Amino acid sequence: MNHQDALRVEICRIGRSLFERAYVHATAGNISVRLDEAQGSGFLITPTDACLGFLEPSQLAWVDARGVQRSGERASKTLALHRHLYDAAPEARCILHTHSTHLVALTLQGAWSADDIVPPLTPYYVMKVGHVPLIPYHRPGDPAVAEAVVQAITQAAQRGAQLRAVMLDRLGPVVWGPSPAQAMATLEELEETAKLWLMCHRKPAPLTDPQIEELRRHFGACW
Repeated sequence: MNHQDALRVEICRIGRSLFERAYVHATAGNISVRLDEAQGSGFLITPTDACLGFLEPSQLAWVDARGVQRSGERASKTLALHRHLYDAAPEARCILHTHSTHLVALTLQGAWSADDIVPPLTPYYVMKVGHVPLIPYHRPGDPAVAEAVVQAITQAAQRGAQLRAVMLDRLGPVVWGPSPAQAMATLEELEETAKLWLMCHRKPAPLTDPQIEELRRHFGACW
């Protein structure tokens, strides 16, 4: 099995895990993984309208660095978002987009702020997720989403912050990381924090500035 084949198997494993734990449902959500030149360059991405719980490695679309599909079933309708995000975030090796229930519910109820959909409630949210801005609603697959996400990444970088995720209003999170496993871990922490926030009828206070500074000092938290 070559490295691209191994990545195909890993994407299917991640998709099945997310589906079985209800982070995605029906045909919602998509996954991509960036390829090095030795692996063919470009990236692998799940097909449009595919159920992530029942993917086959051969189904995955291979898209080259110019955005031209080279093999597999028709790429996800969010192809433009994945392409632009990889260009804007060189550290990203995997992108996950889900319709996670508590995060979507959060946008329906009202996010904490446009710059941070939930406050810094827990140390692991600060350390593992960081700031998550809200991207205004656009229809699924609208190229304007890609432009808005790139703008959010650029604005965060100008403030000295590095985003790991954004939240698409009424649609769900887009999370990225240096590997599929790390991107999934960030998604899990983000969804669980949204769940905690929704469960608290008396909204808790965020961590204080000194508490967050301590996380920066001891763990290099990017907040």
